[in-house]
Amino acid sequence: MDKPFDIEERWPELFEKLDQKQRRAIVQSLASSWHEGWVPNREDVVDLVAEATGEIDDVEYLRRTDAKAERLRGTGDRSSASDASSS
Repeated sequence: MDKPFDIEERWPELFEKLDQKQRRAIVQSLASSWHEGWVPNREDVVDLVAEATGEIDDVEYLRRTDAKAERLRGTGDRSSASDASSS
């Protein structure tokens, strides 16, 4: 954890449509995982925001999460490809 947790500054456009309660819940969720060593990537934040705003339901969120896990298992990578391209 060399860098500060600045998720809202990394992708501010993703947080624009959230109300304060939704924003706080997403940031806390991401920060909790970050403290455990996971580095959030844009794809994960997009999906969390979409679920929070009702753009996708729980079933779709879980489908996307499972698909990402399968992709990562296939590559042996622990970060998303979108992470490198959007930093």
